[in-house]
Amino acid sequence: MTLLSKRFGFLLLLAIGSIFAYTRCSDTQAQETAMPDVIDYNYHIRPILSDRCFKCHGPDANKRKAGLRLDTPEGAYAAFKDNPSMRAIVPGHPESSDAFQRLITKDTSLRMPTMSSHLTVSKHEIDLIEKWIKQGAVYKPHWAFIKPVKSKLPDADEDWVRNPIDYFVYAKMAEKSLKPSPEASKEQLLKRVCLDLTGLPPTLEMQDRFLKDDSPQAYEKIINELISSKHYGEKMSIQWLDLARYADSHGYQDDGLRTMWPWRDWVIHAFNSNYSYAKFVTWQLAGDLMPRPSKEMLLATGFNRNHKITQEGGVIDEEYRVEYVNDRTNTFSKSFLALTFECARCHDHKYDPISQKDYYSTYAFFNQVPEKGLFGTIDASFADPPNMSISTKDVQSILKFIHKKDTATVDVMVMADSSKHRPTYVLSRGNYDMPGPEVGFGLPKSILPFTPAKYGQNRLGLARWVVDPANPLTSRVFVNRMWAQFFGRGIVKTVGDFGMQGELPTHPELLDWLAVDFQSHGWNIKRLVKQIVLSATYQQASTVSSASIKVDPENIYLSRMSRIRIPAEQIRDQVLASAGILNKEIGGPSVKTYQPKGLWEVATSGRGSLMNYIQDHNQDLYRRGMYVFIKRTVPPPTMLIFDASNRDQCEVQRGRTNTPLQALVMMNDPHVLESSRVLASQFSREKGSLEDKLTRAFRRIVCRAPKDKELAMLKKYYEAEQASCVQNPKKVQKLMKIGEYKQDKAAVTGSTAAMMLTIQLIYNLEEAIMRV
Repeated sequence: MTLLSKRFGFLLLLAIGSIFAYTRCSDTQAQETAMPDVIDYNYHIRPILSDRCFKCHGPDANKRKAGLRLDTPEGAYAAFKDNPSMRAIVPGHPESSDAFQRLITKDTSLRMPTMSSHLTVSKHEIDLIEKWIKQGAVYKPHWAFIKPVKSKLPDADEDWVRNPIDYFVYAKMAEKSLKPSPEASKEQLLKRVCLDLTGLPPTLEMQDRFLKDDSPQAYEKIINELISSKHYGEKMSIQWLDLARYADSHGYQDDGLRTMWPWRDWVIHAFNSNYSYAKFVTWQLAGDLMPRPSKEMLLATGFNRNHKITQEGGVIDEEYRVEYVNDRTNTFSKSFLALTFECARCHDHKYDPISQKDYYSTYAFFNQVPEKGLFGTIDASFADPPNMSISTKDVQSILKFIHKKDTATVDVMVMADSSKHRPTYVLSRGNYDMPGPEVGFGLPKSILPFTPAKYGQNRLGLARWVVDPANPLTSRVFVNRMWAQFFGRGIVKTVGDFGMQGELPTHPELLDWLAVDFQSHGWNIKRLVKQIVLSATYQQASTVSSASIKVDPENIYLSRMSRIRIPAEQIRDQVLASAGILNKEIGGPSVKTYQPKGLWEVATSGRGSLMNYIQDHNQDLYRRGMYVFIKRTVPPPTMLIFDASNRDQCEVQRGRTNTPLQALVMMNDPHVLESSRVLASQFSREKGSLEDKLTRAFRRIVCRAPKDKELAMLKKYYEAEQASCVQNPKKVQKLMKIGEYKQDKAAVTGSTAAMMLTIQLIYNLEEAIMRV
C-alpha cells in the first residue's frame, strides 16, 4: 500500500466515523425531543433521578443530605422538617414542588444538582419531570421488582412471524418505522445455529444435507439434531463457567492446583440432560441440604466453592474466610438476581433498595460453611474441606458423566453447613474485625419478602425463595442472559444489573412474556433455546441496510441479525474442527496446550506443582477451548486476547474488543498454523483440481461456498506462494514442522506448503471467526 492510499484510507475512515457519529447524535436528539403522552415513572423519570439525585437523596441513609429522600413517594411527598409548609414534590403542582423549582432556578447557589457535582439536567428532562408532576407524580416500584405478567400479543405481519417472540419484535420495529430484514441464506443460517448451539462449525456432510433438504421442516430438524448433540452442553456451559468463576487453580500469589473439573463435567451433563433451571439452581445452591442428597447433588454445590482461596502463610484466617463468604454472596446476587449486592457491603446501597442489613442477612446463608481462611500449604490440598471424594466405583455407578481418566480418587470442594450455627453480624465498613449488630437469615423485601417459616432458614430456603414463582427477577434474569447469548445484547443491555442504574428493557413486554412462559413450562431450558432460534427474528440476515443503520445503528430494535465475533474458546474449536483434528471427548481434567515459554515462571511464587508450565501432548493438545487449563494469575494468553474471562470473580458478560493482537494470534498461533498444515496435507493426498480443494477448504472454515472473485484471489495467492516455496526449500521444511500433529513426509512439498499458507489466509478472514 502506498503512502497516498494509506492517507486516503485514513481520511475515508475518518469521514465514515464522522457521518456515523452525526447520524447517532441526530437520532438521539430526535428521540430525546419526543414527549410521551403519559409519563411513566420507571421509564422516564426514575433514570433521571437515579443518575442525578439518588447519590445524595436515595436509599443510603448515611450519605443522605438535608434529610431528603427522593426514591420513595413517602420521602418525596413529606413536609420538610425545618419548613412544614414546603415539600420536595407536590403531586399536580410543579410550581409548589421545591425539588422541581431547584432544577429550574437561575440562582446557582440553590440549583440542583449542585455546580460542584458537574451533573446537569437537560431541558427535555426538566419538561418530562414537570409533566410527570402535573400528571400526579405517580411513583411505581422499580420495574424489575414487579412480578412479570404475560401481555396480549401485539399486532404484526402474520406472513413474517413464526412464533410469539416475533409479534413483540415486529411491533417495536413498526413503532420505529423499521422493517425486518430478509431471511438469511441457508448457508449463513446453518453456520449461525451450529455455532450458537454447539460451538462447532457444520461439517461438509451437514452442509450438503441441509442445502439439499427443501422440506419446510429442514431447519427445525437441524435444530433438533444440534440440541440433542453432546456438544450442546459444552457450548451452554461456557457462560455458566464465567458466572461460577471456574478455574483450575486457587488464585492469589501462590495460585496452587485445585481439582474442580468434575463439577464442570456436571454442568455439561446438566445442560445435556435438560435439567430444569429450577433444579439446576437449587442443586447448586443447596444440593447438600436436599432430603437424602445424592452424590450428584452434593457435587453440584461446587458452584459456591469456585472462588479464590489463599495458600499463603501468615494470613489471618478470619479475614480470608470473610472474603470467601463475601464472594459467594456477591456471586449469588449477580448470577441469579442480576443485582449489585456488593455495593451494600460497607453501607446501604446508594441506588437500589438494598440495605447493609439486607446484605449481611443474605451473607448469613453462606456463612455456615466449616472452613478456614488458610488450609495447609500450597500442595497440601487440591480441594480444601469441606470436600467429597469421587472414586472409580462412583463413576461407574452414580456419576457416569464424569470423565475420570485414571483410577486415582479425585477430591472436589463442595458445600456443607456446620452442625453449630455461626452468628452473622453487620460488619462496619465491611471490615472482618468490626462486627456490629447481629442479623438473621433474610433477603431484601423490595424483591420478595423472605418468610423463614415458608422457606426455611438455610441455603435450601434461599434456593426455594429464588425459584418461587412470585420472585420477579429469577426467570427474567435467565431469559435475558439467554437472549444476549444469541443476539449479542440482552433485552436489558446491562445483563448483570437489573437495578436502578441498569438499562431499561428495550422490549419490556417481550421480556415479561418470555419470563412467564419459561416458568409456566417447567423452567425448560431447551424449549426456551428452541423458541429463540426458531423465531423469524433470529433467522434474519445480518446485512445492514442504510435505513436501519440510520435509525438503529446498534440494532437495538432487531431489524437484522447481529454479527458477533465468536467467543475465545470457539475460535480455537473452529480452527481445530475445520482441520479435522479436534479431540471431541467430553469432560475430564483440563489440558495445557501450546503457550509462549516462561509465562508461568515469571509470575510464580516459586512454590507448588504449578510453578512451571508442563505442556501436554498427543490428543490432549487438540481438546476444546473450554478444557484449556486456567491458572488465575496467568490465564491462557490467546484466550485473554480474545476477551475470555480470567475467572478471577463472577463475570456476567464478557467485553468485546478488537485489537491488533487478535490479528497476530490468527497469523502466528501454533494451532492455526498446525491446522493449516494438517488440512493442506490431507488435500495433497486427495484427487481433484486446485479450485475444488480451495472451495472445500473455504467451506470447512467459512461454511459457505466462495464467490468467483474470492476463489480467483485465493488461487492467485496460492500460485504466488507456490512459486516462493519452490525457490526456498528451507521455508517449506520449516512450515511443515509446525505443531506436534503427525507429519506426512510425502506431503513435504512446495505445493503443500503453498496450500498451507492459503488455508492460513482463509483462517484470517474476518468471516472465519464471525457468526453472521
